[in-house]
Amino acid sequence: METNFLVLALAALVPLFMGFLWYGPLLFKNAWMKQMGFTEESMKGANMGLIFILSYVFSFLLAFLLQTIVIHQFGVQSTLMESGATELQGEAATYFSDFMAKYGSNYRTFKHGALHGAITGIFLILPVLATQAMFERKTAKYVLINTGYWVITIALMGGIICQWA
Repeated sequence: METNFLVLALAALVPLFMGFLWYGPLLFKNAWMKQMGFTEESMKGANMGLIFILSYVFSFLLAFLLQTIVIHQFGVQSTLMESGATELQGEAATYFSDFMAKYGSNYRTFKHGALHGAITGIFLILPVLATQAMFERKTAKYVLINTGYWVITIALMGGIICQWA
């Protein structure tokens, strides 16, 4: 199964666009800034170019991992791999080829990917952010704002990846 880097690159843009909306003036900018203790003045002076570049790199890494969560066929291929092999060989290759011909497009929809993305957000991101927030003495509102962003963002990324990768 080949990785479609163009689709992953597109999906990696989702956090940037969602961040613009979610943490911008249209939605939660003021509430988020209050939870963080930021002011308009304190937000100035950051190296936004570097922040956006690194955010995109991290989002691409997230998209790369997310494809293994939202595309079930990845599990079949890895199960058939010989230890240390870089590609399927012999009978395993034939089986996988036949399997993909018959079942390769099953559950490859935006809706299915978005569902698995949202589940990942709830069962992976929420516990991580909530645990960190408790130790940092952040409020439930802080957790809801940030977790909401990630659940929706990863759902959209998962949908894009599952449908088009």
